[in-house]
Amino acid sequence: MQWSHEHLELKRTTQRIVEEHINPYVDEWEEAGRFPAHKVMKVLGDAGLLGISRPEEFGGLALDYSYEIACVEELGHIQAYGISSAIGIQATMCTPALAKHGSDELRREWLVPTIAGDVVGSLGVSEVGSGSDVANVKTYARRDGDDYVINGSKMWTTNGMQADWMCMLVNTSPDNGPHRNKSLMVVPLDLPGVTRHELKKLGLHSSDTAQTFFDDVRIPARNLIGDENKGFGYQMAQFQEERLYVVGRSIGLLEDAIADTIEYTREREAFGKSILNNQFVHFRLAEMQTEVEALRALFHAAVQAYIDGEDVTKLASMAKYKMGRLAEWIPSECLRFWGGQGFMAENRISRTYRDMKLAAIGGGANEIMLQVIAKRMGMT
Repeated sequence: MQWSHEHLELKRTTQRIVEEHINPYVDEWEEAGRFPAHKVMKVLGDAGLLGISRPEEFGGLALDYSYEIACVEELGHIQAYGISSAIGIQATMCTPALAKHGSDELRREWLVPTIAGDVVGSLGVSEVGSGSDVANVKTYARRDGDDYVINGSKMWTTNGMQADWMCMLVNTSPDNGPHRNKSLMVVPLDLPGVTRHELKKLGLHSSDTAQTFFDDVRIPARNLIGDENKGFGYQMAQFQEERLYVVGRSIGLLEDAIADTIEYTREREAFGKSILNNQFVHFRLAEMQTEVEALRALFHAAVQAYIDGEDVTKLASMAKYKMGRLAEWIPSECLRFWGGQGFMAENRISRTYRDMKLAAIGGGANEIMLQVIAKRMGMT
């Protein structure tokens, strides 16, 4: 992609925030098991980074999606995958359907403060028995006069312990089949009947993740996003932005893992020479960087198609699959070159190794991406 002066200015703004307001505190937040979501989101909101492609009348910048990606690629240099995950939920995963299909009243009430960073959002899709199988969600919202009454639970919710609201996929009809009986709703998380349980994870220690339970939680019917029973389609569209975001921010982290490993192996000596001064090592690192550049090219092709209004399901799935494979391979190979030091918790490469295990699962598992690609190729 070609970056204009305005793109580069947006990149510089994002870089400054990452370098001044996030990276200096990452180790502290990892140790604490949580980053201050409201504080960080407010910094990003004040800089206009949480609504880059959202409508101007609701606080966004109304720029095309290429500007979103210019920001996302710099967020990839945050030194903890959990924090960039949390920002992604706020900026690109819980708001697309609300921005496009929500009523003006609902957008004023929830989209405006989310873009401003005054509230923290979350996305409630996955459940214990329906991670990749979205059509199998069981949480139900029953219409009762001017309200909906919600019962069920959501699992693996990023920002789950700190979020003020959830963009939530629920069943709203016993009929019509699993693809035409679901709706998206805005659910405030301070209501009676909402309880949250914090989950402990292998990685992403600075990001809070929750299982959230809903026991006769009553919300006004006006919190429905768009039309009733069209939520499955809305959520499938949201997933495209989610997958593009996940790929874009992962490129920076993979590049940083390679760069850190080059620096370390150049300084570390064994058997009378630096580790880097071995053909196998620098060939493997060169191979890794080549794979990252191939991923970037595929990613930019998908982004351009999205901007042009094309169906990017296949390209986005290909990019997500490619990234998922590299996220498993590159940190693992880099860690080996660090030797015993790579196994120490205080090193960034070990954090990257832990955190990026999720990249092959979250936002669509590798196998699901292959399933989608095969279907788009006419094989199933």
